[in-house]
Amino acid sequence: MRCARCQDDILEGDECIFREQTLCEDCYIGAVQTPKTCDVAAVYTAKKHREATGQTGTDGLSQLQKEIYNYIAEHGQATKDELLSIFKIPAWDLEKQFTVLRHCELCKGKKDGERIVFVLFDA
Repeated sequence: MRCARCQDDILEGDECIFREQTLCEDCYIGAVQTPKTCDVAAVYTAKKHREATGQTGTDGLSQLQKEIYNYIAEHGQATKDELLSIFKIPAWDLEKQFTVLRHCELCKGKKDGERIVFVLFDA
């Protein structure tokens, strides 16, 4: 059987049902506990962890998170639709990846007229 969200194989008995969809455990947790970009405790924890481990810049990020960060850095800003199109990932995955960048205070969202754009945190 396959996860309806990530399409990974699920072993019999390890499936989770959420809103009539069969999900793997990771996708189930992601669906039930959606990431919150504006989470003061998560930002504090991420900053302290990065300081304690000597991480700066994109140290400690996944390859996808680094690519998203670098794209925003190279272009100055990006919209959600732009990132979805370029990285060919579902919206829920982009939200998860961007949440990490926000918690590490590397990127943030901001209003640009009527739209929201993603920019570097110090922009």
